[in-house]
Amino acid sequence: MKKNLLKETLEILEQHNKKPEDVKWCGIPGFGYCSWNEFAAIADVEYDSGYGTAMVATDLVIVGEDWWLEREEYDGAEWWEFKTLPVKPKAHRQIPVIKTLF
Repeated sequence: MKKNLLKETLEILEQHNKKPEDVKWCGIPGFGYCSWNEFAAIADVEYDSGYGTAMVATDLVIVGEDWWLEREEYDGAEWWEFKTLPVKPKAHRQIPVIKTLF
């Protein structure tokens, strides 16, 4: 399935009531970052989001104040996943186990 990366990014932002102005930075952790405008200038490209090989960098993120978009991929099919900071639980409790016994 052919998709336009910029259009897809704008659509997922809109679905979560975000605008390009809400983006703090875009980039690849451990490599570097750019502004939204710099990202938009190179993201207006078509790619095949169907099964096969991922066409967009899988470590690409779009970051806002307390949210981010990260690339997800399954067997070559790819999309943006919207993430937010988890809500801190009300109860303070000691975590009994960190490692599963499997």
